[in-house]
Amino acid sequence: MTDTNPKASAAGRFTFPGTTLSVNRMGYGAMQLAGPHVFGEPSDPEEAKAVLREALSLGIDHIDTSDFYGPHVTNRLIREALHPYPANLVLVTKIGAWRDEAGGWILERNKDFLRKSVEDNLDRLGISQMSIVNLRMGGPEDDVAAPMKIMRRMQEEGLLAHIGISTVSEAQLRTARDLAEIVCVQNHYNLVHRTDDAMIDALAADGIAYVPYFPLGGFTPLQADRLSEVASDLGRTPQAVALAWLLQRSPNILVIPGTSKRRHLHQNVAAAELRLSSDHLSQLDSLGNADQR
Repeated sequence: MTDTNPKASAAGRFTFPGTTLSVNRMGYGAMQLAGPHVFGEPSDPEEAKAVLREALSLGIDHIDTSDFYGPHVTNRLIREALHPYPANLVLVTKIGAWRDEAGGWILERNKDFLRKSVEDNLDRLGISQMSIVNLRMGGPEDDVAAPMKIMRRMQEEGLLAHIGISTVSEAQLRTARDLAEIVCVQNHYNLVHRTDDAMIDALAADGIAYVPYFPLGGFTPLQADRLSEVASDLGRTPQAVALAWLLQRSPNILVIPGTSKRRHLHQNVAAAELRLSSDHLSQLDSLGNADQR
């Protein structure tokens, strides 16, 4: 672990629309606390729980998780490490999939399954209501209307307070917003995967959070080398620079980098206070593929 003492609050705060939920824009994603390929137990469960406690000590008050991480592993670790939870901690989960015995990801969104998924998250986290539940879609051809109606019913019953949506196209997002108040969107987006640029700007205008995943996913070797050059110039890791770019991209972007090591956690959280110059921003912006913009 580094001897720096970064603060998640350095990135500023965001309040989810129509809610009293306010979080630091630098959050934490619990997915990597599970074993390899997000399956099974971690090699060092005590370090995993130490990461969670350290995250809170650095000011993180937004943790993204799911009962299908492990499966069941990350939620159990969160409860063991942090329960009873601080009043300001916002736990966000995702439903719409399960893991088979080989570790495969199986998508499912029928009524009984979605309800059981929310109930399982509540039971394993030890809480009575989820603050936010993201509905995970599988592709632009998927019907979002039927499962979104199920989400609304669960919200009306009090199982979940607010609704988010994940892995969606602009058309699916419009349908979802016609049926429910959406407080956040979680999609693949980073320096080089920029297909959601217009979506992010539109969501920002409406005050809706955008939570990108895979901050370093899909880079070509050349793009990775150029990112590393900027990171070297700044004396930071490529991950930290990529996170800082996301935070400066738009005020509605919340980042949830994951790690299973406290040393890496400190490096990631340090990105909250990293301010990129116009020159560095220009170099990083150029990494985006023109055909993705």
